[in-house]
Amino acid sequence: VQQVESGGGLVQAGGSLRLSCAASGRGRTFSSYTMGWFRQAPGKEREFVAASNWSGGSTYYADSVKGRFTISRDNAKNTVYLQMNSLKPDDTAVYYCAAASSWSVTTDPGSYDYWGQGTQVTVSS
Repeated sequence: VQQVESGGGLVQAGGSLRLSCAASGRGRTFSSYTMGWFRQAPGKEREFVAASNWSGGSTYYADSVKGRFTISRDNAKNTVYLQMNSLKPDDTAVYYCAAASSWSVTTDPGSYDYWGQGTQVTVSS
């Protein structure tokens, strides 16, 4: 079971980044998992960012990113994406993708079974 995030980096405020998370090595098919993105800033707890149900037809966002971030998934490629626009310095964090063995969208990190190693996003002012 492995999930690998990519796409992080340094960007100026107002800019955009697209994170990707490729999953592999799982017995169940990728499309049977709810996929989520979380982030953790230095000195803060890990917080929910966005989640997508198995089909991408149901998504949920934290209020802090609503209207700026978009989660999507390509089940044929076993990949979930997070498009981040209008980035702010407060978005600076390590971003993690996670998979939950749940058919419904959940924001609870304890419900997620598999986690990636994280990718750093830094937004300069």
